Amino acid sequence: MSFLVRRSPLSPLRGILAAGPYRIPCALGRSSTTVFKAEGDGATPVARMALLSTSHRLWRMQRPDSTLPGRITRPQDGWCDAPRHAAYNRAVTLPFGASAESMARADRLYDFVVVLDWNVRSRRRHRGSAIFFHIARPGYPPTEGCVAIAPRDMLKIAPLLKPGAVLTVVR
Repeated sequence: MSFLVRRSPLSPLRGILAAGPYRIPCALGRSSTTVFKAEGDGATPVARMALLSTSHRLWRMQRPDSTLPGRITRPQDGWCDAPRHAAYNRAVTLPFGASAESMARADRLYDFVVVLDWNVRSRRRHRGSAIFFHIARPGYPPTEGCVAIAPRDMLKIAPLLKPGAVLTVVR
């Protein structure tokens, strides 16, 4: 299965996700999209990214019906965003000795997260970390570089989230 994200003609900070028969609005990075992704730039990478795994907050949202490998998010789960650390762009346990984002955020964004293969399997320092496919805020404001959709849409397309699936972001 292939998922395709194109920028919306109405705003460079919004996109349209094509997933099977569905066309779904999505949020993109605060700096739109880029082919030159760098840590902290706020842009969504223009790239072909495999869907690797999921993380789900069981107490916040019904588990989407995906066959990707997944785990239940724990309060101590984090993601390292420190380019100089050996765990850069990897899951970590909090508290952590370097900069890391909590996967158990106070908001709803990470109620269900799909880890995308942006700088994960073949890591390069400062090329960007924590590029996820996750839940959008109401009104689809920009992300920090991720692709985000409404919870109802995530539940709708979840059966399409399978091993071997790819999310492609184009300009």
